[in-house]
Amino acid sequence: MTTDNRPLWAPWRIEFIRSEKESGCFLCDNHKEGNSPLEDELIVARYSLCFVILNRYPYNSGHLLVAPYRHVGDIALLEKEELYQVMDVCVDAKNVLQKLMSPAAYNIGFNLGAAAGAGVAEHLHMHIVPRWNGDTNFMSVLSDTRVVPEALVKTAELIRGAWKKS
Repeated sequence: MTTDNRPLWAPWRIEFIRSEKESGCFLCDNHKEGNSPLEDELIVARYSLCFVILNRYPYNSGHLLVAPYRHVGDIALLEKEELYQVMDVCVDAKNVLQKLMSPAAYNIGFNLGAAAGAGVAEHLHMHIVPRWNGDTNFMSVLSDTRVVPEALVKTAELIRGAWKKS
């Protein structure tokens, strides 16, 4: 805790806080252009069976989600081609993040079901979280707050540009 009471700013969150919440699954239909403006801005790559989107509520800068277009909630329900492409794209994502952000390590995985921490349990998605030595600081330990140093739309722009080069 600080004694000088300086505020922490996260200006990109106010739009979401004030907006009407959508019903349905935000991961569905992202193979099409023209989704909600935020999802369009945060998508960094599209493939034939899956896509990559920057997490709106990241644990760290560059926190990506790889999701199949098909609305399934369990890895066992993926067709082999979907499973293979999701895994191949995970490797692509890790390589792009490594070139762009040079993290020291990664957390990569699925949360299968709400009890495992899945925020959207009904639509499978893989998390790719870049990690740096010392990135868990007092903010997350004392107040369950994350400090992300760059606006999400800017991070998505940078990753999208690096993806095209890879």
